[in-house]
Amino acid sequence: MISIQYFDTPVGELILGSYDGKLCLADWRYRKMRESIDSRLQKGLNAEYVEEDTEVLKEARKQFNEYFDHKRQSFDIPLLMVGTDFQRSVWDGLIQIPYGTTFSYLDLAKRIDNEKAVRAVASANGANAISILIPCHRIIGSNGDLVGYAGGLPSKKKLLELESNYSVTS
Repeated sequence: MISIQYFDTPVGELILGSYDGKLCLADWRYRKMRESIDSRLQKGLNAEYVEEDTEVLKEARKQFNEYFDHKRQSFDIPLLMVGTDFQRSVWDGLIQIPYGTTFSYLDLAKRIDNEKAVRAVASANGANAISILIPCHRIIGSNGDLVGYAGGLPSKKKLLELESNYSVTS
């Protein structure tokens, strides 16, 4: 059983999910890949969604609120990343990107010692089911432009602005 709760943030609504005392889902409720993300989690954990609260979900909401109130720059919630070994290596690389900084897909590919896998890195980035904590919003185009984001580019822009004085002209 994956315990889920819906959570409104200043940048959009998330679905939070916990399994076995770990956060396995913090994703945009209305993203395009919603069905495939949910299917991967449920098959990977052999579990169904049940709407109920848990201590992990309460702590996640608390830490998200601190983040949005500029009182938290990193999270200390146990994570359960459900994906391939390659996807998990990309997500681990994302976690290493410091608050307030941005990387390109190529920077991230280099960081995980797989420079030729830029497209695969971009795909794994898009499959991230634990947004903000695994900060895929910190990935921008190599030319500095904002590029695709599951929560939408306006949410991505707000997250980057929250984390720094990053100014985007659009």
